[in-house]
Order: sequence, then structure tokens, then C-alpha cells
Amino acid sequence: MDERLVAFGRLLKIMDELREKCPWDSKQTFETLRHLTIEETYELADAIVEKDLNEIKKELGDILLHIVFYAKIASETNTFNIKDVIDSLCEKLIVRHPHIYGNVEAKTDEQVKINWEKIKLKQGNKSVLEGVPPSLPSIVKAYRIQEKARGAGFDWEHTGQVWDKVIEEMNEMQQEIKLNSESQKIEDEFGDLLFALINYSRFINVNPDAALEKTNKKFIRRFKYIESQAKNTGKALHDMSLAEMDVFWNEAKKLE
Repeated sequence: MDERLVAFGRLLKIMDELREKCPWDSKQTFETLRHLTIEETYELADAIVEKDLNEIKKELGDILLHIVFYAKIASETNTFNIKDVIDSLCEKLIVRHPHIYGNVEAKTDEQVKINWEKIKLKQGNKSVLEGVPPSLPSIVKAYRIQEKARGAGFDWEHTGQVWDKVIEEMNEMQQEIKLNSESQKIEDEFGDLLFALINYSRFINVNPDAALEKTNKKFIRRFKYIESQAKNTGKALHDMSLAEMDVFWNEAKKLE
């Protein structure tokens, strides 16, 4: 037998045993697992950013556990089981890949995306944007909205146009600041600027969420270096001048 099937069967057996015998596992519901699933997803995302393959493997296992866990809970009320989950997924994959399992042509990934959106609309979606979860973090949501719109043919033609839009939005925000406008107007323009920058990121093949997270981690490393060096000199950060801190900041940059 395929060793993958053996491994998956072992996981299902362990899940059955835990649900029956473990006081913690037996009490869990969809609702109690939800926040833990979100946490596991972010841990996987962190491992991917760090390019830690061993950690990615572990986090994938944690997410797989949650999938099996939800299916087990549902099976207890005869709502659905893991077979139903897998069958549903397989059917969706076949339907959404007519260029593999049908007679539709799609020679580029862009054509595949366009076909996906057309299929979803035929299946009952009223808008191509329905597939974007409302609870997504704002940067990720903006990126996905723009990708969905592109799949429907609504997008800029070339990178220069998008950069011009970034400059336009930046100028509009600066104008509101100069006019000392109410905070809501400035906030609106700032949001427009962020949205334009995220749009630009797509055209230069940069994932904005991943890029920002790398910058966050870089800032944390450098700031912690300033803290450690300040401590070594017997000083507290609030007693140091910005120029003194800049010396340590530049040292941290060189160390990287």
C-alpha cells in the first residue's frame, strides 16, 4: 500500500483515539478550535518567511491535524466526514482545472486564473470578489482583491501607470495634510496610497505582506541590537540621543 495512505490512516486512528480518551480533545468544538487554527496558520506563515523548512513541515502537520479534527467533530453528528471533505476538494479541483480534465486551453498561469473566476461565477458567485474573506488582514485582503479584479480583466496595462497612480495618491495625501484637513480625509488618502502601493507590488512581483513582515523582523533585530549595546554601555535608551542610537543602528546594519 502507498506509504502516504498508511501515514494518513495512522493519523485518523490517532484522532479517533484522542477524541474518545483525551479529556481536552474530547471537549473541543469548531468554535474552540477556530482561534487555534488561525494561530497555526500564522505560525506556518512565519516559518515560510524565515525559510525554515523543518519548521514548515511541523506547522503543516499542525494544520493537517486541525483539518482532521474538524472532520472528526462533524462525523459525530453525521454532518460530514474526512472522506466527504476530500471528495469535495477533488471535485472542485477537477471542475476548476478544465485545461487538465476537459477541453479548455490555458497555457499560462494568468489564463488559468481567468478561467477560475469564470467558473466561480457560473457556480453562483454574484461577484468575483466574493472569494475574498472579510476577516483577512488588510494588506493581504487588498492584494487578493486586486488579483481577483485582474482575473476579471479589470487592471492596469503596465507598471508605469501604476507608479503614476502611487505618485498621484501621495500628492493627494500631502495636499490634505498641507490643508490641515480633518483626520478622516487624511486617513482616506493614506488608505488610497497604501492600496496603490500594494497594486504596484503586484506589477513588480513582490508580495507586500511578506515584504512588510521581513522589514518588521529586520527592524526588530536592529532595535534589539541598540538595546543590547546600550545596556553594555550602562545607558537606558531614553537617556541616549538619537545620534547615539544611530551609531548602534548602523552597526547592526553592517552586521547583517
